[in-house]
Amino acid sequence: MFDFTSLDTFLRNAIHTICPAIQLVVRWRGREIFARAYGWLDPELRREPVTLTSRFDLASLTKLFAVTALMRLEEEGALTLEQPISTVLPAFRGIRPIKPYEAPLQPGALIAVTTEPGSVEAATITFRQLLTHTSGLPAWRPLYRQPTAAAAREMALQTFFSYRPGTHVVYSDIGLILVGLALERLTGESLETLIQQRVLAPLGLEHTGYSPSPEMRGESAPTEFCRWRGRRIRGAVHDENAYRLGGVAAHAGLFSTAADLAAFGQSFLDEPPPLLRPSTIAMMTALQAEEGSVQRGLGFALWQRQTADSARYIFGHTGFTGTWLWIDPERELVISFLTNEVYHGRQGRKIAALRVAVRHLLLTTLDDCVEMDA
Repeated sequence: MFDFTSLDTFLRNAIHTICPAIQLVVRWRGREIFARAYGWLDPELRREPVTLTSRFDLASLTKLFAVTALMRLEEEGALTLEQPISTVLPAFRGIRPIKPYEAPLQPGALIAVTTEPGSVEAATITFRQLLTHTSGLPAWRPLYRQPTAAAAREMALQTFFSYRPGTHVVYSDIGLILVGLALERLTGESLETLIQQRVLAPLGLEHTGYSPSPEMRGESAPTEFCRWRGRRIRGAVHDENAYRLGGVAAHAGLFSTAADLAAFGQSFLDEPPPLLRPSTIAMMTALQAEEGSVQRGLGFALWQRQTADSARYIFGHTGFTGTWLWIDPERELVISFLTNEVYHGRQGRKIAALRVAVRHLLLTTLDDCVEMDA
């Protein structure tokens, strides 16, 4: 039905120049129409071919699973989005200064969101502000430099702010780390257990989880050589802060396959939805905050509407390692694209252009076929 020759050729070429390992699974109108793997788990020797069961570090796509777990608790009345997170994490209180934060990709440099002086009362920050990235929290802090996981958690709880809440949209790992800590305190369960019980198990996602078991680490796609850890990362979370937090955090840490990720994405299109109420999904995928070209739902990144008169945004998320989930409700389309593009390092990256090219080739093929059928 579909001729994916151009896409297949493009991805076969990409493993030689852009990312050594790729999985791509596409669902259209509820069924899988493309599922292929490319490259090697040992690219230096070109051995250990990637399969559809190889695990990839999801990086920030982890956030979607944590937010979904939170929204299930919200539906049950365990919390409200307008509730201050300090009601669950009492340590997150007190007047904090507004300051520039450490640049994650430029050691020694600082990033100033605003030149406006001032301070913020941490106790006023709500769950909604954390999920929309409007809380005032810095995008990142070097938690990994702390000697223990407990000290890293304390650094997150005591962090300063980078702008007045509600005045900017700043994508914040720190905000989601606090969400994870709050979920654990609220339920008395580990975040790993909570996501397993509330998200993974109900959807039957057997190839998704934190910290792959020793026998599965050899099936994981390697990421970059980490100077801090002094080794090539494979079978352990790439994100340094998540690693310091024990490998389990709400902002990063999950490993998965493209098929599992596609099934997770499909759950937001299915009728009836298997995890959340339709009204909850509508709220999560509606515009909640924007600044410039940045548009945010609850947890989800939003992209341009498919048509000018559409009320539905395309939604999903990206991950630093080279991962991407794209959900187009009007086309009933889910694109689950997993790579380890960060394998080649953090400079001169090509992942953004790669995602655009994959999307273009897929949509061109899909639209051509639909036109022919019509």
